[in-house]
Amino acid sequence: MLSQEVEYREGVELPREQVIYLYSQCRWSSAEKPDALLFALSNLEMVISAWHQNVLIGLGNAISDKALTVYYPHLLVLPSYQNMGIGREIMKRLQAPYINFHQQILLAINYAVPFYGKLGFRHSQGVTAMWIYDESDINAINKQE
Repeated sequence: MLSQEVEYREGVELPREQVIYLYSQCRWSSAEKPDALLFALSNLEMVISAWHQNVLIGLGNAISDKALTVYYPHLLVLPSYQNMGIGREIMKRLQAPYINFHQQILLAINYAVPFYGKLGFRHSQGVTAMWIYDESDINAINKQE
């Protein structure tokens, strides 16, 4: 059973080539900015990665104020490993230290909303997600849907 073969690690020391491969396979535009991506990941408060036979197959991270609010900016699982509980396990491990925080926040791409709904995330009444985002990244997101 694959779930028994997946190893989960906490920490930000990740092999460059495997990180770029994961992000590119998941069609995240940040794969096109590898230096910035690796720098960003190295500065995060928490990173949980999933490994199968020493291959990076998933990754999630968290940013928090250490008291009230946590934001989960990334959750990726290689397409060939999706729908096997890996993303759910990464989120469970990411959420553990923040379980009693006032706010747990993420932005979900439309097709991921049902997944996050199963984890307890809901649309916020009276709140609209807003951002400033590179136009080329928005075009990449629209192509995924």
